[in-house]
Amino acid sequence: MYGGAGLARIDGRVVLVPFTLPGERVRAEAGDGVNARLIEITQAAPERIEAPCPLFARCGGCNYQHAPYEFQLARKVEILREQLRRVGKIEYTGPIEAIGSPAYGYRNRVQVHIEGEKLGYLAARSHDFVALEGDCPVSSPRLNQALAAMRGRLGDARFPRFLRSLEVFTNESEVQINAIDSDRPLRKDFFEWCDSAAAMEYPTDFGNFRVGPRSFFQVNRFLIGKLVETAIAGATGQTALDLYAGVGLFSLPLAKSFASVIAVEAGGSAAHDLEHNTAGAVRCEHSRVEDYLARTESTPDFVLADPPRAGLGKEVVAHLNRIAPQRLTIVSCDPATLARDLAMLKGYSIERVTLIDLFPQTYHIETAVHLARS
Repeated sequence: MYGGAGLARIDGRVVLVPFTLPGERVRAEAGDGVNARLIEITQAAPERIEAPCPLFARCGGCNYQHAPYEFQLARKVEILREQLRRVGKIEYTGPIEAIGSPAYGYRNRVQVHIEGEKLGYLAARSHDFVALEGDCPVSSPRLNQALAAMRGRLGDARFPRFLRSLEVFTNESEVQINAIDSDRPLRKDFFEWCDSAAAMEYPTDFGNFRVGPRSFFQVNRFLIGKLVETAIAGATGQTALDLYAGVGLFSLPLAKSFASVIAVEAGGSAAHDLEHNTAGAVRCEHSRVEDYLARTESTPDFVLADPPRAGLGKEVVAHLNRIAPQRLTIVSCDPATLARDLAMLKGYSIERVTLIDLFPQTYHIETAVHLARS
């Protein structure tokens, strides 16, 4: 079920059939590639349930609404273990803890497209527009309110017709509107008309974090605290290094457990927010991670790395092998690149693997792997 599709054979060819469950019999149509089109479920699995969203299987967002949530979690654990074995050749036989989330209403951020006077999503692997007429079940209550308000603005003469897609982000109080695709720049009064916060304060158990329009922040409003606690997991010492630090979600809590913390972030907006949020409690380095590590000779006690989907890559892994921190934690949003990076790290053993389900109803898998020098 990795990628949200079941594995099947059509005329001897291996294909991926979306929105299916293991053991089901289906009618499907094979295309030119590996992806097939589901036509009909002829024999459903006993686990199959009715999807609550009328747009499921059309909008391109969710993959697993036809499966109970505990079933989804169990399959994600299996997929993670299989990816470690198949991609990284890592035979990890220890436990994988799964931290679940409320199955719906968890998202604090969403991107929507605009077509005429409608908001919507794009269907999977296509540019077909799917209109969102009502609430999105995985979005938070405040986010759905903001989407409804934006729908109401689409028929207003003041709405900029050159705006193609936008992002809505909320802390359940304020709302931030960001332009994603626009034929020309938007005027400031558009954002004022939308009651958009230029920079939003996001409250957490570890303090408030300012998040600017082009800064990343975790999208599951229920698991932010669990993610931080899992990633740090009682780490203490003299020196810590937070790589791909973003706005400082991990850096600020680390500063309470380490005498010295260095946070490295390349993005301009995020680095600006990072300095504001840590307020001198950590040393902020506005730099690409590979460039910073190339200048580093000392060995920190602990390194936390939260890379983008592309993972750490050969250059960063080579530098980590060189400086050889005693403890290293990788927070990954892609099991395949995680397995690849783990296979390249030398002299480390896996102490703990935790799956934090930040994206229920989707195939996305967030993992924290704790490593120690062997």
